[in-house]
Amino acid sequence: MTSSSSPSRKALSKIACNRLQKELSEWQVNPPTGFKHRVTDNLQKWVIEVTGAPGTLYANETYNLQVEFPQHYPMEAPQATPLHPHIYSNGHICLDILYDSWSPAMTVSSVCISILSMLSSSPEKQRPTDNDRYVKNCKNGRSPKETRWWFHDDKV
Repeated sequence: MTSSSSPSRKALSKIACNRLQKELSEWQVNPPTGFKHRVTDNLQKWVIEVTGAPGTLYANETYNLQVEFPQHYPMEAPQATPLHPHIYSNGHICLDILYDSWSPAMTVSSVCISILSMLSSSPEKQRPTDNDRYVKNCKNGRSPKETRWWFHDDKV
């Protein structure tokens, strides 16, 4: 894993604004099961409440997921950072669709469902095995999107 410095957050493009407004409207009518959008006045930063899937280690537990959208969403992946013991202690998520496997066809809902699937497949509540090394090598404030990831759990 390697990192480089993070660029400052830029305002959303018109395309990104339109896409996010459409996704938010669709979400309000038909939210993905287990997720609740917590209303804020910032279209670029969503707070999503996640409820663990029934029958999993996280069943009925609730967590918050902060999703920040880049200027050129959906051409660039959003940055999702939950506060959860299965995620790196600096908030970074090692999930390929948030980086190299991102596709503009993906949506906020598909990202959330992928994260829930990743969390639900874990048999233990613990940080990734390389947490201390990763956090030490990843300077504060750097985006996980600027990390060269080694996806060591390809079962999800």
